[in-house]
Amino acid sequence: MKLNHLLRGTFVVLLAAMFIGFVSSCSSDDDDNPVNGAGKQHKVVFKAIASSGSNIDVAVYGIDGNPTTASSLSGETWSSPEITSEKGAYGANVAVNAIGASASSTLKVQIWVDGELKKEGTSSGQYLSASASYTF
Repeated sequence: MKLNHLLRGTFVVLLAAMFIGFVSSCSSDDDDNPVNGAGKQHKVVFKAIASSGSNIDVAVYGIDGNPTTASSLSGETWSSPEITSEKGAYGANVAVNAIGASASSTLKVQIWVDGELKKEGTSSGQYLSASASYTF
């Protein structure tokens, strides 16, 4: 059980660093012109799919620097509620942690924007941590 707490703590720290780095890189952008659809609202859903017998434990997801943590999860699949981004939002991030049934287990995370799959991240092994980022 201590290993699970250690993994969760490490996962949360890494995720926080990812979101801080993402926001920092966005704040140094002096270009006020929207690029690649960043000037409009988007409907975003985050998903995770683990291999058979695996157990999804925690997910951290959000748009720009506004992360949400879903903890004490269970099962082989997870999906966030649909989030509508603000106009001018820069991007979306997701990271999910799971315990696999064996060393050959897999975990896939997805970012869906306006009904289209835009980005995937994968992980394999017994202790799974997958992440993905997408810029609008």
